[in-house]
Amino acid sequence: MSQPTRGMHGMAVAPHSLAAQSAVAVLREGGNAIEAMVAAAATIAVVYPHMNSIGGDAFWLVHAPGEPPRAIDACGAAAAAATPAFYRERGLAAIPFRGGVAANTVAGTVSGWDLALERSAEHWGGRMPLPRLLADAIGYARDGIPVTRSQTATTRAKLDGLRGQPGFDETFLVDGAPPATGTRFRNARLAATLERLSRAGLADFYRGDLARSFAGDLAAVESPLALADLERHRAAWRTPLALAHSLGTLHNVPPPTQGVVSLLILGILDKLEIGKVDPAGPDYVHLCVEAVKQAFAIRDRHVTDPAYMRVDAQSFLAPDAIAALAGRIDRARAAPWGAGKGPADTIWMGVIDGAGRAVSFIQSLYHEYGSGVVLAESGVNWQNRGCSFSLDPGALNALAPGRKPFHTLNPALALLSDGRTMVYGNMGGDGQPQTQSAVFTRTVVFGMNPQDAIAAPRWLLGRTWGQVSDTLKLEARFPPAVVDALARRGHEVELVGDYDEVVGHAGAVIRHADGLFEGGSDPRSDGGVAAY
Repeated sequence: MSQPTRGMHGMAVAPHSLAAQSAVAVLREGGNAIEAMVAAAATIAVVYPHMNSIGGDAFWLVHAPGEPPRAIDACGAAAAAATPAFYRERGLAAIPFRGGVAANTVAGTVSGWDLALERSAEHWGGRMPLPRLLADAIGYARDGIPVTRSQTATTRAKLDGLRGQPGFDETFLVDGAPPATGTRFRNARLAATLERLSRAGLADFYRGDLARSFAGDLAAVESPLALADLERHRAAWRTPLALAHSLGTLHNVPPPTQGVVSLLILGILDKLEIGKVDPAGPDYVHLCVEAVKQAFAIRDRHVTDPAYMRVDAQSFLAPDAIAALAGRIDRARAAPWGAGKGPADTIWMGVIDGAGRAVSFIQSLYHEYGSGVVLAESGVNWQNRGCSFSLDPGALNALAPGRKPFHTLNPALALLSDGRTMVYGNMGGDGQPQTQSAVFTRTVVFGMNPQDAIAAPRWLLGRTWGQVSDTLKLEARFPPAVVDALARRGHEVELVGDYDEVVGHAGAVIRHADGLFEGGSDPRSDGGVAAY
């Protein structure tokens, strides 16, 4: 049994310990959870560059006691020039994963920081100046950070598709090779860009000199994005999805994310009375995996840009709808399984401050290093989220100018009936809702402490970052009897490492009704929990 981190005044968790420390430093200086999260978001973009960037998208869940939770959609839309004809004129039958033509959507994350800070100032008494919030990130980009094992391994594994992309080699390689773990990594151009944002304001990213720099550099690499696309972008407040669970109310972000999937899985498991099975046995994993299949079927038929959806995502969370899905599950046999959505390159972080104000946040580039394009002047690595679009006009996620891409990103928040507030999440494409189900049920339903719940052996059905097979992947720490029992039920089982990054980097922070905190971070990551 491992011990969770505990604290009294505030807590943050991140997949890189320096980001969690940036957040708690802001809390110690009197900042609130939103301000702390902006500091962490800026830091993580520097210290975990293979996983996220200010050239990506983000989603927020924000909650203050006595108020309904709110969500921020900081997802960028496809460029006005991003049409099927744009790609076909270049002889492409699909949108590539890498290169300038893959950088076809606006990077929304910085707009989310800006919108969240507006709420911080207007409703939470936030007064922390932007230069202070970005100071750690600027220092790490300028002075350097120790390269993590994850950065080295990911860069090496994906180098064939990234080498030679505009700006990539000179930014992320050393003498043509991935940087060695433990060596110093700097990004002086990104430091200058963050310094400019700290002085000019975050809107400069979209409607200022920085935006004009982006537009010129994007045009130079044949991206369809233009200055007008950046100028019209705005982050927006949304109403979160809500699941009435037997142990409280669970929230997640609405489409274009798969937040409804994470809630559906937990709703199905609640209906199946998952708490009555052995959490270390094959019944537990089997029911969780079968719930995933039912939820993914809903996702793959319906979830896209909400402007194009014909069904309200909240309707899938109605008790009768969940009961119908639960009724389709065979407790003794695995249902057929198709194909997943593919890889993702993401970080999740959580903060709760001393007043109980909570933030669950996720920031992403999509694939590892996104498009692979690093803009020449700013040093910003641009996302490739738009490669998830289809050039088939009849597809659910068909490319169209101004359309938002489907997102696997979905930060989670639980307001429990016993007075606890919990923020939790995970990186990893199809793995995000699956690990959320493991972390939530192990912590809340079975009573494990959050560190044990996160460290316990996990599974992944389908694909996530770095993987293309659709097997049921089990960490090798599962007992052989569990592995054999799942195989006998018809699961196509594949064993992966003991603590394998394929199942993602999870985290959780819990604030108890008495105001005390506990949290857990993932031993599969370079993360940590910081508290005071």
